[in-house]
Amino acid sequence: MARILAIDYGGKRCGIAVTDESKIIASGLTTVDTKELLSWLKEYVSKEEVELFVVGEPKRLHGEASESEKLIQPFLEKLEKLLPDIPVKRIDERFTSKIAFDTMIASGISKKKRRDKALVDQISATIILQDYLYNL
Repeated sequence: MARILAIDYGGKRCGIAVTDESKIIASGLTTVDTKELLSWLKEYVSKEEVELFVVGEPKRLHGEASESEKLIQPFLEKLEKLLPDIPVKRIDERFTSKIAFDTMIASGISKKKRRDKALVDQISATIILQDYLYNL
């Protein structure tokens, strides 16, 4: 069975989360350097069946697109060309970094590990994916 893969896209690195094959549980998978993301995705889908990409849609408080969206659009165009058979859904990602950080505190993760931006990105991708699954 195919999985759903979520991306928390960032200028330097991207958090990646994936569902189990039953598409019930979202789990953090890894963090990938943004420059390597397209090649990483191509490699991943050659090994694992992915039916959908869920990409965070950064918005401001009042709902308009944030500045980060300018970085994401070119990526989405390249992704569509590279893997045209896998559709992309966008999910509002407002507050995911804050929720990720709060989750780390609640989980008892040490201060040192909470400074790890890659871990925050991975947890943010998991939150984006869990939101998508919840709203199905």
